[in-house]
Amino acid sequence: MINSARIKPLNNKPAYNGDFVIYWMQASQRCEYNHALHYSIEEADKLNKPVIVYFGLTDGYPEANLRHYYFMIEGLKEVQESLKQMGIQLILRLESPELGVIQLANRACLVVVDKGYLRIQRQWRNNVAARIDCPLIEVESDVVVPVSEASSKEEYSAATIRPKIKRKINDFLVALDPYAPKTHSLALDFETTNIGDINRLLQKLNIDRNVLPVNEYHGGIIEAKKYLKLFLNKHLDIYSDLRSDPSVDYLSKMSPYLHFGQISPIYIALETLSRHSPGVETFFEELVVRRELSMNFVNYNSSYDSLKGIPEWARMTLKEHNADVREYIYDTETLEHGNTHDKYWNAAQKELLITGRMHGSCWLLH
Repeated sequence: MINSARIKPLNNKPAYNGDFVIYWMQASQRCEYNHALHYSIEEADKLNKPVIVYFGLTDGYPEANLRHYYFMIEGLKEVQESLKQMGIQLILRLESPELGVIQLANRACLVVVDKGYLRIQRQWRNNVAARIDCPLIEVESDVVVPVSEASSKEEYSAATIRPKIKRKINDFLVALDPYAPKTHSLALDFETTNIGDINRLLQKLNIDRNVLPVNEYHGGIIEAKKYLKLFLNKHLDIYSDLRSDPSVDYLSKMSPYLHFGQISPIYIALETLSRHSPGVETFFEELVVRRELSMNFVNYNSSYDSLKGIPEWARMTLKEHNADVREYIYDTETLEHGNTHDKYWNAAQKELLITGRMHGSCWLLH
């Protein structure tokens, strides 16, 4: 049973006697520990209808590049195979997702969507909620404690949100057992894009191709679990002591997989808490408290992506020092490619460009 606090109707449309239930997958790109998918199956079974999963692949996502898309589609290939084993059809189309789901919703009983916190994700959901004739239900699955349950306002530090999350944690840190729908949708006839050949698919997208895919990291829950197992078995015990040392590699590597929703933070948390290790508390703090503080910020601060979003005292400090003489001034390209006077900055940037990741403490070296 999914905690009702994860579930939020986005419109007041009456139930519709359609042909299927749609799970509009965008943020939670996985089958395991996916509350939105689970809820879709529950509702479809009540109606004796099949479930279809829709994913709209847009080439207009802000700041995304070839590296992001390749990693994401690697994960979606696994999702498609897992859904197929459950008897669920994945419909992937090259289009802006809100437009695609509106068209499909003409035949739907209801539409279920996972929660997105960014402005563009909210705009998509609000647009769909207003334009479809059936219910749109949002199910939050990419945090342990739903953002609005943890706090009703913007929190300014881990210290303020930590006790609020801990008070709620036992209500939401619960395993989610998978199950397949009673009625399959694989035989339904829908137009969909073949994602078998990733390079061929990416050629159809008008995206930034300057940042190439990396060899070390590949998308999907199989890779995510591989890195998680390695971390828990080899690195968790010394995580508290060495996580901030960029000269060694004792981090979990979960960030890209969490970013694309390819692995659930609940699954990671439960796996971590099952270990008797001195690193459990420190890692849990990073995974849940610190990560969900960032979700809180984006959710409650409408200027989260501009200088207007930082506190007034910080803006005043910047203003006071705006005319300070600076020995070095670089353009964005020089900074990105690590061609500055600072060897530590350069090393961190080149690590990011070459490997696809940067140690979480590298910025402290500058």
